[in-house]
Amino acid sequence: MAESAVSSEKQKALRERMERLGISKKDIVEKFVRSRGKGGQKVNKTSTCVYLKHLPTGIEVKCQRERYQALNRFLARRLLADKIERKILGKLQEEEQRIQKIRRQKRKRSKRAQAKILEEKRIQSRKKKLRSTRISLDE
Repeated sequence: MAESAVSSEKQKALRERMERLGISKKDIVEKFVRSRGKGGQKVNKTSTCVYLKHLPTGIEVKCQRERYQALNRFLARRLLADKIERKILGKLQEEEQRIQKIRRQKRKRSKRAQAKILEEKRIQSRKKKLRSTRISLDE
């Protein structure tokens, strides 16, 4: 990453974040592509668009926000880290929700809740009995 495009503090912070998430440089496929859209001749002649793919997760990122490759490279890495972090946190939340659901299911019901459930079952059984007995109109 070019020194002029992104400050060294931001680069260092991003490197530390990627290490914390377990993202290594060898796991990332990086390609430079020609950008499209606004930007004129500069964009059409140089490969400023950055494409990153994280091989273990399969997450892909494409960044062409700026006219400078170094800045797009930094932004793409930051986007990739954001996506991977969201994926990891999402999995942790799912696991926590699953554990909480099991706890709720195993928890003993209060006497009032048990009585309410039994009463609803009795009402349902009466309805079923009424459905099964047919009254003939001929009699």
